[in-house]
Amino acid sequence: MALTGLDIFKLLPKTNCSDCGVPTCLAFAMKLAQKKAKLSECPHASEEAKSVLGAASEPPMRLLKVGVGAEAFEIGGETEMFRHEKTFYHQTAIAIRVEDTDGPDSIAETVAEADGYVIERIGEALHIDAFYLANVSEDRAKFLAALEAIMASSSKALILGCSDGETLKAALALCQGKRPIVHPGEVDASQFIELAKAGHASLVVNAESFEDLAAKTEQITQTGFRDLLLNLKPLNPRGRLENGTILRRAALRKGYKPFGFPQVWFVEEADQHDLLADAVMGVCKYAGILVLPKFSKEILLTLFTLRQNIYTDPQKPIQVDPRLYAVGEPQPNSPVFVTTNFSLTYFIVSGEIENAGISAWLVIPDCEGMSVLTAWAAGKFSAETIAKFMKEIKVEEHVTTRTITIPGLVASISGELEECLPDWTINVGPQEAADLAAYVKNILQSEAIKE
Repeated sequence: MALTGLDIFKLLPKTNCSDCGVPTCLAFAMKLAQKKAKLSECPHASEEAKSVLGAASEPPMRLLKVGVGAEAFEIGGETEMFRHEKTFYHQTAIAIRVEDTDGPDSIAETVAEADGYVIERIGEALHIDAFYLANVSEDRAKFLAALEAIMASSSKALILGCSDGETLKAALALCQGKRPIVHPGEVDASQFIELAKAGHASLVVNAESFEDLAAKTEQITQTGFRDLLLNLKPLNPRGRLENGTILRRAALRKGYKPFGFPQVWFVEEADQHDLLADAVMGVCKYAGILVLPKFSKEILLTLFTLRQNIYTDPQKPIQVDPRLYAVGEPQPNSPVFVTTNFSLTYFIVSGEIENAGISAWLVIPDCEGMSVLTAWAAGKFSAETIAKFMKEIKVEEHVTTRTITIPGLVASISGELEECLPDWTINVGPQEAADLAAYVKNILQSEAIKE
């Protein structure tokens, strides 16, 4: 039975020291009961409390660490079904399937291309997380050669898809210390517990039904090994969605321990539209790792963007540092623009300035990560705040021009901004950033010719 907040409070030190970041021990106990805090956050917890509350305070879903170094990632550890209830922290890891029958040279080429495919969006580098190596040949030498080819071309995390114990043993020795994942295919995962322990690997548990899956995970966790991923085989995409939702709900809402592990989804080969639909469903509901059957830039671009949107904190806008930015290689007499520090706004505007074929200065005041209209409505992007910021960062020491372009959506502040900056001419730009190129050509460049 789950412990209540009062049950937990009785085991806490009751000092109300706030060292855990919560004002009182009772408030901290309530957070523990809701799985929104960890007992380790209390530095004064007694050994009795740790013994009783340790397991009770763990997240309902096991947190797994895969890979090492800069390429390592975490999956699981979630406590909520929906993002509006609490931020999702551990995004779906995306893996690319590679088959050992392709040969080392072909594998190395594919891996290098996939590893090097990185998209930068609103200041974040988006990339794949792992490679899944399938032992299609059922030949140990080919599997190990393929593994060596992957490791020589990438330092991404590894998922070893192989059902032969001796081959896996040799493969785990080859990637010792890499914290891989072992997927034994149709073979019972319990046969590979000791191998996974020795290789510091996580283990995928395959099952045909909920009952079968629960029985297998309970059998394995009774041995003390808990670094598991779940793969409940569906009959079709609809079944996959239903199974994934039921597994997550059982773990998070009901506290059902046998299902308290991240899920791995294997997307089957299909035409681009069906493949993408299945992959998108996995990112949304609720794959811990998504294994794609092939490398496709078009598919990945879509998944990267979707994943970033889902796993961005909805209560904390992404923002860039407020300062004067150089777009391209501007000179002191280059044009000056101003917009807010909402990351998406900044990157769109700076990108459109580059697309217009010019270099410019971009003034980015602190608007708490709000978009133009939102910041204006909140009083964070006004004539006073813009003028004050420009004086604070001493824009006039960096530029000789005295003309600045404001977003067309806030044209109403132009007169007031001229009063705040009497030495400057205020131009009203387009309402949409996509029209900046035409604005530069028709307005700014024509004004430069007149001067």
